[in-house]
Amino acid sequence: MKISIQELMGKSGVAFGTSGARGLATAMTDQVCYAYAKGFLQYLESIGEIKRTGERVAVGGDFRPSTGRVMEAVCRAAEDLGYRAVNCGRVPSPAVALFGFENKIPSIMVTGSHIPDDRNGIKFNKCAGEVLKSDEKGMSSQVVELDDALFGLDGNFAQVKAPHEISPEAGENYAMRYLNYFRHDALKGLRIGVYQHSAVGRDVLVKILSHLGAEVTPLGRSDKFIPVDTEAIRPEDVQIAQTWAATGKYDALVSADGDSDRPLVSDERGNWLRGDVAGVLCAKYLEADSISTPVSCNTAVEKCGWFREIRRTRIGSPFVVSSMMEATAGGAKRVVGYEANGGFLLNSDIENDGKRLRALPTRDAVIVMLGILLLTKVQNKTVSELAASLPARFTASDRLKNFATEKSQAILAQFNSGNQTTDKAAIEKMFSSICGAVASLNRTDGLRITFANEEVIHLRPSGNAPEFRCYAEASSDDRAREITSLTLAKISR
Repeated sequence: MKISIQELMGKSGVAFGTSGARGLATAMTDQVCYAYAKGFLQYLESIGEIKRTGERVAVGGDFRPSTGRVMEAVCRAAEDLGYRAVNCGRVPSPAVALFGFENKIPSIMVTGSHIPDDRNGIKFNKCAGEVLKSDEKGMSSQVVELDDALFGLDGNFAQVKAPHEISPEAGENYAMRYLNYFRHDALKGLRIGVYQHSAVGRDVLVKILSHLGAEVTPLGRSDKFIPVDTEAIRPEDVQIAQTWAATGKYDALVSADGDSDRPLVSDERGNWLRGDVAGVLCAKYLEADSISTPVSCNTAVEKCGWFREIRRTRIGSPFVVSSMMEATAGGAKRVVGYEANGGFLLNSDIENDGKRLRALPTRDAVIVMLGILLLTKVQNKTVSELAASLPARFTASDRLKNFATEKSQAILAQFNSGNQTTDKAAIEKMFSSICGAVASLNRTDGLRITFANEEVIHLRPSGNAPEFRCYAEASSDDRAREITSLTLAKISR
C-alpha cells in the first residue's frame, strides 16, 4: 500500500517535522518508524543529496527500552530502499551527526532526548547539517510504499531479524575529535564528577575527561532510564549534585541528557549552571565573534560586551543553525550558537597551535564542558567565579506537563488581540501582581513580556511535547525561580 507521511501523522498520532518524529513508544510501531525513515530518505533523494547506489546511512540510539526496536525499523527501511545501514550503536546524538557530516551521508538518531521513557523519537540529519524549517514541507509531503506482508496487525514486523552488527567507528571518532585537538594534560589538576545516570554518552564523557588529564569520578549510574532535562532540572538532580559537592572532592560536576547533546555543568558547590550561562562562558573560551541564540536566553550575553555580534532567533536548533549560516555568509570567522537547554553549536573551524577543531553545527554537550573547565584554567578561577563575572541576570524555566497544545494556544490568544494597548492591559491584569507594568512585548516565539522593572516572563508551548513552558529573567536566581513558579500557578488555575 501507499501512504503519505501527512496521512500517517494523523493516523498514528506521532508528530513528524523539523525536529524529527516524537510520540508514545506504543504509537511508534515498526511500520510508522519504517515509513518515516523511508520518507526522510526519499526526500533527500528528491533534492539530489543521495542516490540508491549502496550509499551508507548512519543510525544510532539512546538507552530507552524501545530504542533498539526503532533502530532496527530505521535500518530495514534504509536497506529496503537500497542503502547500507551502519548501526553505530548506543552513542551520543552529536557522535552520529558528526559521523554523517564527515562522511557526507545521512544520519538518523533514535532518541526521545529528555522526555519520559514511555515516549521516543527519531532525529534526522542531512549529509552536511541539520534538517531546517525549509525542509519540513518536502519531508511531510512524501508518499511511501509499504509492503503489507512486512507487518502484522499490530504494526510491528511480522518477522523479526537478527540485529545489525554494531560499528564502533562513530563513537570512537567523536572522542578523538577532542583528544586530538586539546593537549593531553589540558585538564590536569581538575577533579570532575560525572553524573552518568542513563545518559548514552556517560562512558565517552569519562574517557574524554580522563584522557585530558582530569581526575574523574563516575557517579549515579543507572540501568533504568532517567528523564534528565537540562532546561527544567529535576529537584532530585539539584539535591544530588549539592550532596556530592558537599564532600569537597570536586571542582565541578558534569552530566548530559538522555542522548547527550545537551550538557549540565555545576560549580564546585554543586549548583548547576543555566544552559544560557554555560553557553556564554563556552563562547568566551572559544573567542566567538558571532553568537546566534534564541530569544528566550539570558540577556547577559548582550550586557557582558564580550562579543561583536549577537543574533536572536526563534527557539529550536534549526533556527539557530539558519542564523549561524547567515552569520558565516556575512563574514564572521568564529560563529557559534547556543540554547537555553545548554545545547551548543559550532559553525566554524577553530584553529590553534596548528590544530583544527572542525565545525559541528548540531547540539553538542562535550564542547561546553571542556570550554568552561578550560576557561577556569585560563583565568585561574573557579566555576562559580566565572559565573559571577557575568552581569547579574538570572534565568529560570519550568513547565506544566501533560498540557494540551490547544490549551496553550488558547492562553496565548488572550494576549494577542492585534491591539498592543489591549494586550498589555490583559497581561497586566493577569501578571501585574508578579512583575508590575508591561514595558514591551516580543512575539518572535511565543510571548516574551519585558516589564518596566526589567523582569521578564516568556510563555511558550513546547514544540515537541504536550507541555507549556515558562521562562523568567530577573536580577537574582531566587527571584527568577519565584516568577516562574507564580506564573505557572496562575496559568494552571
